Amino acid sequence: MAQLVEPQSARERAEAAPVARRQDRIRTVALTVLCFAAVLAVGLQQWATVRIGGFDLGIFDQAVREYAHFHLPRSAIKNYHHEFPPGFSLLGDHFSPILVLLAPLYWVWDDPRVLIGAQAALFAAGVPVVRRIARHCFAQAPPSTARRAADLSCLAYGLGWPLLRASGVGFHEVAFAVPLTLLMLERGLARRYGAVLLCAALLCCAKEDLGLLAGAYGAVLAGRGRRAGDRPAVRTGLTLFVLGPVAALLAIRVLIPAMGGVPGYYWNYGALGPDMGSVALRFLTDPITAFAVSIDHPEKVALLLWLLGPLLLLPLGSATMWCAVPLLAERLFSDNPSHWATTHHYDAFLWPVLLVAAVETAARLHRRHAERPVGRWTLGAVACSLLISAAWGLGQLFLPAAWTPHPVERALAEGVRLVPTGATVEADNNAAPRLTGRTRVVIADATPREAEYVLIQSAQKVFPFTTADDQRDRVLLLLDNGYTVLWAKDGAVLLHRTDTGRPVPGAHVPGDDSVPVREPEVRP
Repeated sequence: MAQLVEPQSARERAEAAPVARRQDRIRTVALTVLCFAAVLAVGLQQWATVRIGGFDLGIFDQAVREYAHFHLPRSAIKNYHHEFPPGFSLLGDHFSPILVLLAPLYWVWDDPRVLIGAQAALFAAGVPVVRRIARHCFAQAPPSTARRAADLSCLAYGLGWPLLRASGVGFHEVAFAVPLTLLMLERGLARRYGAVLLCAALLCCAKEDLGLLAGAYGAVLAGRGRRAGDRPAVRTGLTLFVLGPVAALLAIRVLIPAMGGVPGYYWNYGALGPDMGSVALRFLTDPITAFAVSIDHPEKVALLLWLLGPLLLLPLGSATMWCAVPLLAERLFSDNPSHWATTHHYDAFLWPVLLVAAVETAARLHRRHAERPVGRWTLGAVACSLLISAAWGLGQLFLPAAWTPHPVERALAEGVRLVPTGATVEADNNAAPRLTGRTRVVIADATPREAEYVLIQSAQKVFPFTTADDQRDRVLLLLDNGYTVLWAKDGAVLLHRTDTGRPVPGAHVPGDDSVPVREPEVRP
């Protein structure tokens, strides 16, 4: 009887395999669409309510539009606000040549929202990769367990708050960094080391400091390969460990300055020293005080808890967590308070590493406690924790009122339509992206630029002004020096320069001799 039953069992398994694969594909597509819809909706909601700024959506829109016309990625918003000389390329700010791949999208739809959609698609492209990662990690688990682990991992990734937060603040290089990081880690698990090197190279083209992440992964890969007796893994890991930091150093010290960047422009580590040499010496001579800088403010501690807490500290159980250390160190040792906050896009750079590390730890717990509910409980707890944070980020999408702009934002959108095509404009930060496609727009900031039109509001403080009173003072200054009111509504006002012979006090337009300035840092 046993001989008769076994062939039947094997035949049933063979017949069930195509069905299981088809169901797996359906779930993958469904979860990918869910992720795309969620992050796209968050971005479009912010656009609809006029809350996405020229910093940074307008900057990237101007840059990628330049790529689409076969020019270097220039941005008037960036140039004027930070006083870079005319014609300054964004490659001299952050080395992100991979953005050129988005240029063809502007041949189809010339609109800033194309970047919001592209970022959503790139984030969603990580879902199938996460599914493969979970399959690798739970390869020894029963099929039903592996399937649940893959589903939960994809949900946790696609609805994770770092992606939602990044989508809500516009577009950034992180759009490419997330899927490329995931693919690099997945190809390492699959032992496809040529693809690992390719992904690492592309990652270095997404942002200059991501070579440090690639180098850290090289150390992890080499260590794992050595323990497993996998020589190709060791060779690949050592290659990444050396070339990743070299690529970062080359971009920062050579390529960015060659494109007009200022050496040391983004140096934010004055608490440790004025340069890398002094920082290294500080860590060697006084390591306790140096490391204490990373937790010398409550917001830094909160950042660590916020990153690891929703994952129940699971990333700490995997060597993959080391890949996050360089990017975390950049933020925790920084003097710039915006680097400690969770309200920007920075956490999305870390999200692929944290999630993969958590999945690896959960899989190991399941293997060790297969007969106990520990592994199942771990996966369920992680899913619940992340879904709660996702509900916090997604809840606003289901409120009709959350899609309606406030009166001042609605007025800004109306004022945008009154600006003539081809004009030079100083605009409220949140109105600027709506003007990049048909005007030469810069954001209204502390320095008047004597543009033809100025669209500004004084109902509430908006970046980069310090107070709403500063915005009101700007309006009064312009009205006293050659500008007249063309239109006004709900605190927003559109000014037109009618007397070009009267200079505006304090006005300045960056020239060839301009000295770039940094954003003022305001401590919480």
